Amino acid sequence: MNATNPEPLIPPILLVGCGRMGAALLAGWRERGLAPSVAIDPAPEAQRHAKSDLAVLADAGAIPTGFAPAAVVLAVKPQNAADALAPLTRFAASAVTLSIMAGRTIAGIRRLLGGTAAVVRAMPNTPAAIRQGVSVACAAEGVSPAQRALCDRLLRSIGTVTWAEEEGLLDPVTAVSGSGPAYVFLLAELLEQAAIAQGIPGEMARLLARQTVAGSGALLVAGNEDAAQLRKAVTSPGGTTERALAVLMAPDAWPATLSRAIAEATARSRELAQ
Repeated sequence: MNATNPEPLIPPILLVGCGRMGAALLAGWRERGLAPSVAIDPAPEAQRHAKSDLAVLADAGAIPTGFAPAAVVLAVKPQNAADALAPLTRFAASAVTLSIMAGRTIAGIRRLLGGTAAVVRAMPNTPAAIRQGVSVACAAEGVSPAQRALCDRLLRSIGTVTWAEEEGLLDPVTAVSGSGPAYVFLLAELLEQAAIAQGIPGEMARLLARQTVAGSGALLVAGNEDAAQLRKAVTSPGGTTERALAVLMAPDAWPATLSRAIAEATARSRELAQ
């Protein structure tokens, strides 16, 4: 424990990949207190994450012989999985492996680690950077309660966590929440463009679009009403919102296109797992 955090330190972690999501995880762990850990990332810029609680190494071969992580966290691109996991098999018997690689299945990860590794697969999203992410996790058979609790703690440092019993759900989860921030950013982008088209100055258009999306999201999270109720509360009969929603909610508009988009993203997630 430390003076500012009554929880015990997060135990030693081997973080593989210090990109956007790996860095978000690391920042969240540090806020909660992190025991001396190791990160593997060959990119020179990864060295900026090195501190007294973290050694950043360019190659797994440089990991100190006596280092014994409680968890190995895989935050590399899925196409790099085989190369990244090959030198990590020695940890598979003692550490839980937490993967946030899109599309890489538990069975596939186990094959690369030797077949009996304790693996938890999770899909977080980019609001993790401000500790507002949401992660869905699935534990392989054989993951102990303590290992699952550790993975839950690691993911909870970047936001909300929920667990799925069926790994197949992670494909639509990837489509909905993993890719979802891009859909929201697109909404803000299109709102800004539409505002400018109606004569609103650019800076004002950007402010209106961004704050409307951000404030609406905060309102949705803060209350107990569901999205449909909040939408109806904004929609006065015969008013401007009703006129706009008549366009957006037409059968061939948002209801169809968003559903089709999620289906396409889900299919792509399944393709990546092949």
